[in-house]
Amino acid sequence: MYEYELQQYRSADLIRRAEHQRRIHTALLARRAARRTAAQDAAGPEDHTHRSRRPRYTRAA
Repeated sequence: MYEYELQQYRSADLIRRAEHQRRIHTALLARRAARRTAAQDAAGPEDHTHRSRRPRYTRAA
């Protein structure tokens, strides 16, 4: 009986730890998404033109 209770305790502890890790991961993802949207809002419209600043190829002589 004692081993069964110990197993139940360990199982419950592992479930609690897994839930805690999931919450941490979700919070980190939300933080990253918030940072990303804040950076996009602060960047301005000209940063998203999909054109590079320099031409791809050098000029021919």
